Amino acid sequence: MPKTVAVTHADLAPGRRSTELGSRTGVVLMVLTIICGLFCFSLCLIAEATRSQERWVDTEDNGKQVKYECVYSHSGKTPLLCSAVAFVGLAVAMVVLRMYILIAVSKLPAPAVAFVGLAGISWDTDSTRTKTLTWQAGFFFVTTWLCFAVGEILLLVGLSMESGHLKNWSKPKASCLIIREGLFCAAGVFSLMTVFLAAGLFLTALHTQKMFQ
Repeated sequence: MPKTVAVTHADLAPGRRSTELGSRTGVVLMVLTIICGLFCFSLCLIAEATRSQERWVDTEDNGKQVKYECVYSHSGKTPLLCSAVAFVGLAVAMVVLRMYILIAVSKLPAPAVAFVGLAGISWDTDSTRTKTLTWQAGFFFVTTWLCFAVGEILLLVGLSMESGHLKNWSKPKASCLIIREGLFCAAGVFSLMTVFLAAGLFLTALHTQKMFQ
């Protein structure tokens, strides 16, 4: 006589959907976002170490007068490439994570409503727990996008400066535009802060989702 296998409650319980924040997809996406932030930070450090610098040389004007002009240390292709990849990589990571969180939060039950474009809590507004989650969501949302905007602007400045002397970089000029020391490092720090604040935003949304399950 064949043996019968008992069906438990765990067998009947539905599995996590891929659009749920606590699913494997959500965890993998969050980990990839942090890795992408670390990668962008590394690229910014490389760009800082290889950024173009100026040096002054003396040139003769038709053999009559000696004047000093500047030349770039190199063409700037390496910092340009690193900053461009960091710029695009950070933007893609943030957009993908943002869209995933919005899709996951939109599938919450009716009591959960949008809060500053992410997740708000409209149930039991006098609850201390509710107010804490609301403030956390607002804090992480604002600081994440603020750091993201600053980091992208700094990278954009670096891109425009390094792309200005790809050709004729060794030709003496009256003046040379170079990036100030530490600009790429600052962009890397803001990129790193962006992904970790985004992780806090993700965990806050995940905690909100669990409150409805």
